[in-house]
Amino acid sequence: MEYEFQRNTLTGTLLANFSMDQEILGFWFVEELGECAEKYAEICQVIAKLHFNQLTQWRRVGKALSIELDREQVRVYANDIESGEEFELEDALSLYDGESEAFCGLQDFHVALESWRAFIDEGY
Repeated sequence: MEYEFQRNTLTGTLLANFSMDQEILGFWFVEELGECAEKYAEICQVIAKLHFNQLTQWRRVGKALSIELDREQVRVYANDIESGEEFELEDALSLYDGESEAFCGLQDFHVALESWRAFIDEGY
């Protein structure tokens, strides 16, 4: 999994760019996790509990995006995916799945999560 974290030096806006088909992970890091140390700590605790078989799965519904973790993988998805609504688009348009849902391994996610926190703590 490839990613890059940046901060706009003029506005302070955070950016998290993930590889193709996993762009929504970047949106989740910026929009749902942000700089909140409490959310970071909670997710790290959940990962530890999953690792030590104290949990089998965990889910957090966010403002626009949700995250699900189990012992092997992570799923991040747009909340409107779960609504079951059908969207009618013009013929030339289509929804791009990488911007609405992505999966990755739990270990890869944990590494990215730690990298995000280190990036935030360094104040870039």
